[in-house]
Amino acid sequence: MPPRRKQTGQFLGVNPSPLLVAAAWAAVFVALSDSPAADVTFPPRLPEQQTVVTDRSAEFLRPAVRMLPGVRIAATPPTIDFAYYPEQRYPGHPWSVWGDGSTNGNEYYSAIGDHGAPQGRALVFAYDADRRSFRLLADTAALLRQPPGHYMPGKIHTRVDRGSDGWLYFGTHRGSTRVTTDAYHYRGDWILRAHPKDGRAEIVVHAPVPRACIPTGLLDPQRLIFYGGTAAADYRDKTVTFFAYDLRNRRLLATATPGPRRYLMFARSTGRVYWMDEENDRLMRFDPESGEPPRPLPVRLGLRAATAETPDGFIYTVGQRDAHIWRFDTANETVLDLGPLAVVSQTYTTSIDADPSGRYLYYVPGAHGGAVRDGSPVVQFDTRTRTRKVIAFLHPYYRDKYGYAPLGTYSTALSADGTRLFITWNGSRGEPVRGRYRFDTCALTVVHIPAAERPLDPQ
Repeated sequence: MPPRRKQTGQFLGVNPSPLLVAAAWAAVFVALSDSPAADVTFPPRLPEQQTVVTDRSAEFLRPAVRMLPGVRIAATPPTIDFAYYPEQRYPGHPWSVWGDGSTNGNEYYSAIGDHGAPQGRALVFAYDADRRSFRLLADTAALLRQPPGHYMPGKIHTRVDRGSDGWLYFGTHRGSTRVTTDAYHYRGDWILRAHPKDGRAEIVVHAPVPRACIPTGLLDPQRLIFYGGTAAADYRDKTVTFFAYDLRNRRLLATATPGPRRYLMFARSTGRVYWMDEENDRLMRFDPESGEPPRPLPVRLGLRAATAETPDGFIYTVGQRDAHIWRFDTANETVLDLGPLAVVSQTYTTSIDADPSGRYLYYVPGAHGGAVRDGSPVVQFDTRTRTRKVIAFLHPYYRDKYGYAPLGTYSTALSADGTRLFITWNGSRGEPVRGRYRFDTCALTVVHIPAAERPLDPQ
């Protein structure tokens, strides 16, 4: 077992204000790096050659910093499974997660990657929560087989979504912004698919929008339409193109600008998709049934991440600049601001999930590495009472016990019954270097949410 680490940023015996917390953490932030700290070895290992460890501790409910007013802490600690992703056998550049995952039955689908450029490597996994084991479903390096010196994507930045045909669909994205050039034979990125039952992986289409990466995308699972937003090959060109791609017939249905930079909402009840036109601060809608170009709506909301549509017809979103939780009514296309999402200082949130009742939302603020400043909290938001509750603090517990600091996440997914929250972490096994943690290793936690902390009766 690794020795206990100094609890960096933990305030013992005092309860500082959130402003003091932010100031104290100002020097401890995350840096992307082409190499991990010198004390990090690969592959990552857990004690006694275990592949998954399970913990339940009162420490999960012990904050290291003072919460904002009105934020609650759960009374019952969860049981949490922890594992390192396979295939991290060498230092990545860095190993990291950037796209949102999904679940089906007892399986969680997610992607990590070696951020390296111009030739990166992205991997899609299925994790079986019952068997507590990973299966590699897709390896972009093996699938795309690009010649030496040719561009290879280092990220899957879209969602990994399962279609009604049983396949998982996802798009690729660059690592460095400087490698999508003629020098590396860049033509565009790919939509790919993998089958979780037999492990087949295939190219769906190369460059659905020519000379563009795909940093955001999601699937209409019934109609089998992949919706995406692009980033131009030339990083100085800020044009973002919306596109709709028919996966059954392998044809492009529509394109439009300005498109979604980082996320879309999908309304399963209507088949419509929505995104924010950030240039004009308005919500856009595309309806595949009408065949008409996207049209603006007279509403706005924050949209850096969104839930699936709930049974009562709502989609919940989190904003980036406003850092609030929003409710979008898919029937009448109206918006309601439900209030702030922060529990201490962090606001940047890139994944949010609704439970099957539609009452509880789950998220982890501090996506790009700031989560440790707040204790890497897993937050439950009650849409009925509009209250925030931390159901677990993962830092410094995992740092002290296993030598891993969970820095932030771009991928969370909730099981269909609302009992298990899967979180893929960007994290660090090294000590901070000149006050900076470095992304170096991706890990998975499965948070088993206590029934007492998700009552469905009125409070």
